[in-house]
Amino acid sequence: MAASSKPPSERLRLFVAIELEPGVREALARVQDELRKRPLPPLRWVRPQGIHLTLKFLGETPADKVPAIESALAEAVAGLSPFQVALGPLGTFGGRRPRVLWIGVGGDVDRLKELQERVERALTPLGFPREERAYSPHLTLARLPPSAAAGPALEDALAAVPPPEAAMEALEVSLVLSRLQPGGTVYERLADFPLNKGAAPGVE
Repeated sequence: MAASSKPPSERLRLFVAIELEPGVREALARVQDELRKRPLPPLRWVRPQGIHLTLKFLGETPADKVPAIESALAEAVAGLSPFQVALGPLGTFGGRRPRVLWIGVGGDVDRLKELQERVERALTPLGFPREERAYSPHLTLARLPPSAAAGPALEDALAAVPPPEAAMEALEVSLVLSRLQPGGTVYERLADFPLNKGAAPGVE
C-alpha cells in the first residue's frame, strides 16, 4: 500500500475504484469511436484514461481523513482474492431523457458486489453514507447535456454497436484523487490495496 500525505486543511475530491488495464481502456475507446460514427445528439465523451470501475464516490473530503480511509479500505479487502471482470452490453441512465451512456460490467459480478458492499460497510463509520440505490457496476462512456434530446438515434446506436470482448483480473482497489482542471480532470492514485490475501470467506 502506497500512501500520500496532504495538508490537513486541504479538501480532496476522492473516490474508490478498480483501475482498468490498458487493453480494456483500448476496447472502450473503440466503442466510443464506433458510437461517434452514428448520428447521435451532442455528447460529452469521457476520455478512456479517465474511466474507472467506481466502487464508491466519497466527494470533497478533509485531507486529514485519508489515513482513516486507507485503514478502512485495507480492512475491507482483507481475505479477498482477485477475480475477473468483463465488459458487458451498453445502456443508459435517465429513463426517457437519458443523461449517462455506459457499458455494463460482467464477469464475476457476485465477487465484485461483495467487494463493493465491504467498502460501503468499512466507510460508513467514517461519515460516508451508504448509497441509497443498489450498486450497478458500469463504466461511463459519455454524458448528455440537459438540453440534449436523445430520441431514437441513441437507442438505434446502442442496438447496433456490439459490446467489445474484453476482460481483466481485478487485482487491487485504489483510493483515487480527482482534480477538476480547465483542460480536464486529472487523476492521482493515493493508495492501493491488493486483493491477494487468500480466498474470500464463503467463496470457493
